[in-house]
Amino acid sequence: MDTITLKALKFHAPHGYYDNERIEGNHFEIDVIAFGNFKKAVTDDNLELTFNYERVQKVSEEVMNGPSEKLIETLCYLVGEKLFKQSSNLRKLIVSVRKMNPPIKTAAEYAEITMKWKR
Repeated sequence: MDTITLKALKFHAPHGYYDNERIEGNHFEIDVIAFGNFKKAVTDDNLELTFNYERVQKVSEEVMNGPSEKLIETLCYLVGEKLFKQSSNLRKLIVSVRKMNPPIKTAAEYAEITMKWKR
């Protein structure tokens, strides 16, 4: 199985559990790892036979600029569900969402959720 990876798509968006996070926003990163048979695209030079990472950017942007969500789990689920439904040639998909500098009393680089989809 072939793999295409996009790492650390960066967004500033009004998501978070606390009211001030949904007003001021937070910094987030999204990773996507797509699995499938992408060799077919080489023969035909056909973007639809591979995993279109412009679609990843568009879907991620729609979710991150969409309605405010309290949980990074929800953001991850929404991105993954949309990508998996729109990309019928995927066999497996892994999506991770990181909230940078989470609002806790101890310094932390990020909090992260990872979810998987499989056909």
